[in-house]
Amino acid sequence: MERNNKARILIILLSAAGLAASVLLGLCLGASHIRPFELIATLFAGDPDDSLYRILYTVRLPRVMGALLAGSALAVSGAVIQSVLNNPLASPNVIGVNAGAGLMVLLTSAFLPAAPLLLPLAAFSGALLACMLILSITMFARLSRVLLVLTGFVVNSIFSAGMNTIMILYPDAYIGAGNFLVGGLSAVTSGSLVYPAVFIGAGLILALFSSKGLNILNLGADSAKALGMNVNACRCIYLTIAAILAGAAVSFAGMIGFVGLLVPHGVKLIIGQDNRFVIPASALAGGMFVILCDLLARTLFLPYELPVGILMSFLGGPFFLYLIFKNMQKR
Repeated sequence: MERNNKARILIILLSAAGLAASVLLGLCLGASHIRPFELIATLFAGDPDDSLYRILYTVRLPRVMGALLAGSALAVSGAVIQSVLNNPLASPNVIGVNAGAGLMVLLTSAFLPAAPLLLPLAAFSGALLACMLILSITMFARLSRVLLVLTGFVVNSIFSAGMNTIMILYPDAYIGAGNFLVGGLSAVTSGSLVYPAVFIGAGLILALFSSKGLNILNLGADSAKALGMNVNACRCIYLTIAAILAGAAVSFAGMIGFVGLLVPHGVKLIIGQDNRFVIPASALAGGMFVILCDLLARTLFLPYELPVGILMSFLGGPFFLYLIFKNMQKR
């Protein structure tokens, strides 16, 4: 066991190194390439009037930091949701958490356009509403894994209908909504990351401290109760943490999908099911994954740019279908 834990720690350290390398690539590569030595010189002693400085500080750095924060938040949110619901098919976009956050963001943009600082709180409230709705349905209906996913699609459709209604009745809320609905980082600024970064930092710390409880929930509700856990209360607490993470990410990155599905599965294949290691590894791998996907999305079709959410859908859709067929074969 000790040897396994040492191997897991080594994997986490390698993930941290991979994340650092992806940040470097994200800052250096793009429509205008920046050499590593130029990057370092500009970061620490650049001239604010220099075009390279402006590219780095107004475009590249906020975008890469936004991708890191969104990827880490969504991946950990997905890992938490999968443990709470004991369902490998669950993730923030699959069960409607992202859509709930998106609905509240658009509502806030429509009715309180002069209060952009409320967006993280609004996104959190929408994500929490979706989480609690799915949890309530799960507790009372005792759905199978596939039926839970179908229920999530229904919840997702309801929230999506709400978003479309807002954009029709309040056209001003549609400004920039196209990129928001598919998920993209082109409009991210340093200012838009400040409050979400606080929420995400707090959510990641809380998720890490909750890892032992999530391990107990992985054993099943009956086993968790036998070990003295208040299952319903813990589920609500852990889903609140997941809502904080997903809501904060959606507030600035839009409805990026499948990160919370793809990354935790990949991490668990390598590192196992122990959430004490899955949570930090998912945070690092999620940040790295979104940074690299965003880099591909903005360089693959130059001079055109593809929103990263579209690329995520191309990657995540087939994988999600594979998981559905895999779980149906087990029945």
